[in-house]
Amino acid sequence: MPQPGLVLWTLMIRAYVCLTLPGEALELFRTMRRVGVMPDMVAVATVISASGLLGDLGIAKTIHCFIEKSGVEVDAFVSSTLINTYRECGSLTDAYRFFQETAMKNTVVWNTMIHQSLEHNNLDLGKQLFDSMPERDVASWNSMIRGFANVGQYEEALALFHDMEISVFRPNTLTLLSTLSACASHGALEAGGWIHSYVNNNDLNRDGSLDSSLIDMYSKCGDIAKAIQIFEESPRRDLFTWTSIICGLAMHGHGKKALCYFSEMNESQVSSDEVTMVGVLSACAHAGLIEQGRRYFQSMEKVFGLVPKIEHYGCMVDLLGRMGCLKEAYDLIMGMLMEANEIIWGSFLSACRVYNNVELGEVAARRLLELDPRDPWGRVMLSNIYAEEAKYDRSMGLRKEIKEKGLKKSPGCSSIEINGSVHGFLVEDNSHPCYNEINSMLEKIEKLMKHIVVLNPM
Repeated sequence: MPQPGLVLWTLMIRAYVCLTLPGEALELFRTMRRVGVMPDMVAVATVISASGLLGDLGIAKTIHCFIEKSGVEVDAFVSSTLINTYRECGSLTDAYRFFQETAMKNTVVWNTMIHQSLEHNNLDLGKQLFDSMPERDVASWNSMIRGFANVGQYEEALALFHDMEISVFRPNTLTLLSTLSACASHGALEAGGWIHSYVNNNDLNRDGSLDSSLIDMYSKCGDIAKAIQIFEESPRRDLFTWTSIICGLAMHGHGKKALCYFSEMNESQVSSDEVTMVGVLSACAHAGLIEQGRRYFQSMEKVFGLVPKIEHYGCMVDLLGRMGCLKEAYDLIMGMLMEANEIIWGSFLSACRVYNNVELGEVAARRLLELDPRDPWGRVMLSNIYAEEAKYDRSMGLRKEIKEKGLKKSPGCSSIEINGSVHGFLVEDNSHPCYNEINSMLEKIEKLMKHIVVLNPM
C-alpha cells in the first residue's frame, strides 16, 4: 500500500482536533514527520490548534520553532492561529512577541492580536494596537466595543460606538448586540434609547434578531413597559425573546405576568433552557408564589429535562426564605448536588434575620465566614439577630471583632444618567468633579425640607 500523501495526513490530524483529541493529533504529526512528509501551511495551522487545545506552552513553542527552521511559509491564517494558541496557553507575552516579529500583518492578524489582548483583560495593549492599526474594519471596532463592555467599562464601550458611527464603518448586528449589552449593564437608558432609534432609522432589525437584546436593555434600565411593547410587536418569538421578557418581568416584581408569558411560551412549543427557569423561579420568589415555585422547580428535570444548577437552588432558597420556610430552605441547601456559595448562604442568612431565627442564622453566618473570612457582612447580620433577641453580649462581641480586625463592607453605589452620561457615586466618595456643587445642592434641599416640616407639622 502506497504511503498516504500530505492531504490525507492533514485530514486525519484535523479529524483528531475536531474530536478534541489534541494528544492524538500531535502524535500523528510526529509520525508524519518521521516518515518524511513535509507539512504545508494548512497542516501547520492544524497542529498549532492542537497544541492550543492541549494548553501546553512548551509544545506551542516547539511547533513555532519548527516552523521557523523548516521554512514553511507563514500566511495570515498561520499567524492568527499561533497568536490564538499562545493566548490559549496562557502567554499573551509570547503572542505579542510573535505579532511584533512576524512580517505577515494584515487586518485579520491585527484583529486577532487585539481580540486576544482584550480576552486577556489587557485593555491598554488592545487600545494601543487599535490606535496603531494601519487599516481597520468592522471586526476591529466590534472587538474593542465588546472587550470594554465585557470588563465593565461601559462608558468607554459606548464612546467607541459613537466614534464608529461617525467613521466610514457602519455598525452591524454584532456591534449593536455588544453596545446594547453595555447600555443594559450600565443602566444607560438614554443611550440605549438612542441606539434603538439608530437601529430603527437604519432598518437594522428587520428580522427581529435584536429584539431580545432590546428587551433586556429596557428591562435592566427600568423601562419594563417599553420592553413589553417590543416583545408584543416582535416578529421573532424564539427562546431568547421569551426568556428576556420573562426575566425582565421577574426583575421588576411582575411575577404573575411573567408566569403567564411562560405558559404562553410552553403553549407555543418553545423549549425552555436554564436561563428561562431562573427567570421563572425568580418571578415566583418576587411575587411570593411558593406553590408554583415548588412545582416549577420539581418539574425542571421531569418535564423540561433540565438538571437544576446553583442559580436555580438560589432562587428556591430566596423564595422559601421570603415566605418564612426556613427549615425547608435549609434542608434544600443541605441536599444540593453542589456546595452552596456565598450568595445562597447570604440569602438564607437574610431570611433568618427577618424571622429572627438565631439557630439557623448562626449556621448560615458560620458557613459565610468559612467561605470568606474577611467579609464583615455575615457578622453584622448575626449581630443584628442577636440584638433582636436581646443577646447583647454576643451582638457587641461581633461588633468588637469587626472593629478589631479592621473589616469593612464594600461601599454602596448608586448611579444616575444625565444627558447620556452615567454618573456613579460611592459611599464617602468625594472624587466626582461636581462634588462641591452636589453637596451645596443637597444642603439647600435639606434646609428646604426642614422648612416644609416646620410649616406643615404632622
